[in-house]
Amino acid sequence: MTWLIVALVLVVAAAGLLRWRRPAWYWLAFGIAWAALRVLVRYPSVMDACGLTVPPSRWRLTLARMTNRPVPGPRAPRILRLRPTRTGLVLRLKLRPGQDAFDVAASCDRLRHSFAMYGVTSRELRSGVVEVRMTGYDVLKRVQMPAQFDSRPMRVPVALRQDGSVHYRDYRAVPHALTLGATESGKSVYQRNLVASLAPQSVALVGIDCKQGVELFPLARRFSALADNPDIAAELLDALVSHMEGVYQLIRAEQQIAADVPDAEIAADIWDLPDHLRPIPVVVLVDEVAELALFANKEEEKRRDRIITALARLAQLGRAAGIYLEICGQRFGSELGKGITMLRAQLTGRTAHRVNDESSANMAFGDIAPDAVLAAIQIPTDTPGVAITGDSTGGWARIRAPHTSLRQAVNICNRHADQTPDLPALTPFRPAFDNAMTIPAPAVESSPVAVAQEVTT
Repeated sequence: MTWLIVALVLVVAAAGLLRWRRPAWYWLAFGIAWAALRVLVRYPSVMDACGLTVPPSRWRLTLARMTNRPVPGPRAPRILRLRPTRTGLVLRLKLRPGQDAFDVAASCDRLRHSFAMYGVTSRELRSGVVEVRMTGYDVLKRVQMPAQFDSRPMRVPVALRQDGSVHYRDYRAVPHALTLGATESGKSVYQRNLVASLAPQSVALVGIDCKQGVELFPLARRFSALADNPDIAAELLDALVSHMEGVYQLIRAEQQIAADVPDAEIAADIWDLPDHLRPIPVVVLVDEVAELALFANKEEEKRRDRIITALARLAQLGRAAGIYLEICGQRFGSELGKGITMLRAQLTGRTAHRVNDESSANMAFGDIAPDAVLAAIQIPTDTPGVAITGDSTGGWARIRAPHTSLRQAVNICNRHADQTPDLPALTPFRPAFDNAMTIPAPAVESSPVAVAQEVTT
């Protein structure tokens, strides 16, 4: 009997230690079983308390009267599936007649308290079916990306969502994006992680870093073109516009719109072209957009108008030519001058790290997801890397990118430097290197998967 008590004490102590130091391990070892049991036992009463039940149908009442049985009670949504994950539970519910997915979404906070989970979110899969994702611990406190990703061309994992799922940057679905954030909010690390994820792919990276290149030039061996001041940026953007026009001429020549050509073979963008003719897609990263929009005299104003016009043209026309924009800045409002709001309207993806005022959050989400504005201004200063992401659908989520150090990003870019495409239109802007600029790598280099799994502290 003594050994049984000792074993029980050791198990409880181990569980407490794991919950404190390794919440993910605790969840996989102990948390899943307790949480699943708690959900199944409390489910009927919790649904009733949250107002997610409906009265019995008329035929059930009639049948009870005919058979002289007690009146049946209210009915909760039917559980179709309960699936455990590495971060929580996924509950798939079949709604009863008269219920709506909004009712479940409005009760997520009450479900979180009732089931003793860290977070609860819901989304409608199809008519009458709702998926409720519950997390057992704070997955954003120490970001651990899964070892396997759903990798596709122009689709890279960049962060972890609050519900435990992976947040992807899919350029074919969301061509252009805007990233806002105050100083020390994690914006640069997010951009660095994006470059490290894109480096192994067949893509041309173009950077505009007007802070004298301090953010992007260490990664220059994987960039096809770089600009470190507004004058060079203006010429580089003009070259990108010329490259875009050349790609459209190629698409026009290969459209094949004869009557006997199937609809699926008619080319409308680079992804409809054969592999041997398809141009390399281009991702343009602008580190601080305000430096391109500010001016102090008439000459700089002309340069500024030239830059904003080129960016607006790339945002409006670049998708079909395989040119995608990643624009970063601390603010992106109308005070930056004419053309800024037109450019912002073309940036479908929005990500906001910690901002200093509500107006900055409104610049990101005011026109697409007003509910996300409050969440963006509530990000605390002691959680760098936490951000709110949304798009034109109105949905939003809280994310956090894994911490990728500059050394790790440099190693990845250097390892994949041989994949850097040489585009003729961008050759004058290709960064040049000499032996003095070579940054020696450490004896052990971090792989892309290891970088994705880096713990954010």
